[in-house]
Amino acid sequence: MHWLQAQLAAGHAPSTLQHSLVKAGWAPHIAQAAILACTQPMPTSVDHSAQPGPDLQHSPNEIDVGDRRVSVLLSLQTPRMALFANLLSDAECDQLIADARPALARSKTVATNSSAEAINPDRTSHGMFYTRGQTPVVERLEARIAQLLRWPVENGEGLQVLNYHPGAQYKPHHDYFNPHEGGTDALLRRGGQRVGTLVIYLNDVPAGGCTFFPETQLRIHPRKGHAVFFGYPRPDVSTLTLHAGDPVIAGEKWIATKWLRAREFR
Repeated sequence: MHWLQAQLAAGHAPSTLQHSLVKAGWAPHIAQAAILACTQPMPTSVDHSAQPGPDLQHSPNEIDVGDRRVSVLLSLQTPRMALFANLLSDAECDQLIADARPALARSKTVATNSSAEAINPDRTSHGMFYTRGQTPVVERLEARIAQLLRWPVENGEGLQVLNYHPGAQYKPHHDYFNPHEGGTDALLRRGGQRVGTLVIYLNDVPAGGCTFFPETQLRIHPRKGHAVFFGYPRPDVSTLTLHAGDPVIAGEKWIATKWLRAREFR
């Protein structure tokens, strides 16, 4: 850390230092976290009033989302997280998978140094994107998410469906866009920074495939119709939202991911 701070003080760009760390053998997510830890102050307080998230003020066991009641199974303050059951019916999960299957292709990630998408060896799933409201099931789900997380439908990216076969995984990463990368400004123009993620499990996985938060050693085991939300009010490692998709050991995993933006996503 002292070396990084000295290099930053000398005027070296964070992106250049991150590249140097990776070239020296650091894992990309560790290099990114180290750079962010040196360049962004730890906040003393967080204002959640303008952030997505469920209303858990009175510790409800269920939340009415209009056409069904969603169960609250777990909630955390840090990281800001909640686990839900019954967000989707079994039939709705099956329909999302069936409609997505013909459009699956090797998953890509956003390369924030250019704002383009590229195949990433850390992510070995296959996936596709729905447009907002593309099918009746997608439209219903987006309306539920908006009510559950108190965030406008238009502030969400299109729903992404992902399929992981045995051995497939997504190594630790953050969902927000790195503010120190050259392509981030272009990404932010489409709807501002990402401020929250909802991962929805579309099937039961016999073994593996958990959503893992290494900083808190928390694992969410995939169960059909369940969903986990985590929010990050700033693009900062202090949000403790570094997460991974564990390798699938048996069977396959299907999930749907909804990323929430600070403004209307276009």
